[in-house]
Amino acid sequence: MTLRALDLSWTRSGRLVLDGVTLDPKPGDTVGLLGPNGSGKSSLLRLMAGLDRPDSGRVLLGDNDIHTIARRRLARRIALVGQHADTDLDLTVFDVVSLGRIPYRGVFGGDAAADSAAIGRALDAAGLAHKATQRWHTLSGGERQRSLIAGALAQEPQELLLDEPTNHLDIAHQLEILTLVRTLPVTAVLALHDLNLAAMFCDVLVVLDQGRVVATGAPAQVLTEELIAEVYHVRCRVGVTDEGTTSVRFLRD
Repeated sequence: MTLRALDLSWTRSGRLVLDGVTLDPKPGDTVGLLGPNGSGKSSLLRLMAGLDRPDSGRVLLGDNDIHTIARRRLARRIALVGQHADTDLDLTVFDVVSLGRIPYRGVFGGDAAADSAAIGRALDAAGLAHKATQRWHTLSGGERQRSLIAGALAQEPQELLLDEPTNHLDIAHQLEILTLVRTLPVTAVLALHDLNLAAMFCDVLVVLDQGRVVATGAPAQVLTEELIAEVYHVRCRVGVTDEGTTSVRFLRD
């Protein structure tokens, strides 16, 4: 079983931000959410994480509405990394990543050995093991993003939701993070802006425009010159790279 969104509609501050959105990934898929700013990508991720309730429609984990599942149990299955995070607390990178183990800790604590192993694996995966004792507020923007992703990995989720995970990252770390996500044994849903990265790393693309799904399918099916012009209002040429992935080249007016 995996996470599904069925016919979601949601209004915020009197504005319809999602209108009948369905997302039904196969277990293990990497799904890219595309669309211009304000198209509903972040809102869809919040609903799928159970942080908000839709006006209509349901988010299901298997056959169960996620709002019927205990928060601790849900947090062991679903991890969300948002766009923005900050703290005034004087935390180390290890401290930040260890927050991902909170769902596994009860009144009498948790399994210290399991926690330590999970945190170590997450730090290694995000390339931050050498910065474990560094203060979080001294990190670069990209390193902070990677530490948040490491915290999500420490949760050991089966569903990973990422809102613009390549934000603030240089090209090398963008490729590292997306390669990591692609190889994890999870169902991953990522909001992305870079169409070429989405084509390289995602099995399925879902394009949102004004809160509605306007295209779903493999990158080669979805990323057409006509759709990009309609949704993003830019001209482009779509081709195929030597590696066989779809490539988008934007044109000047």
